[in-house]
Amino acid sequence: MTNRQWIILAHLGTLLGYVVAFGTFIVPLVIYLSKKDESEEIARHAKASLNFQISMAIYMIPAVLLAFILIGVPLVILLVVTNLVCVIVATIKADQGELYQYPGTINFIR
Repeated sequence: MTNRQWIILAHLGTLLGYVVAFGTFIVPLVIYLSKKDESEEIARHAKASLNFQISMAIYMIPAVLLAFILIGVPLVILLVVTNLVCVIVATIKADQGELYQYPGTINFIR
């Protein structure tokens, strides 16, 4: 696979989370750990994707808890849609050779 394919997979792979529990973390984490020494570019994209998914998981916790009293239902929907849109935009930017700065990301992995 080429660098660009790994980079695109680091972003698109997070969509696995819509099917598999913790799937949003698996693909970018595996790509980061396996490719960080080979390519700084792949590592940057995988870190950005992973940091965003960790941030989204943290934001989702209070939204899900608030959903039990119905206030959080719109928040959960908003977070799911935001996640999907940001992943698509990041993938398009990555295909164009740019690193997308995901909004609201907490940088856990530097």
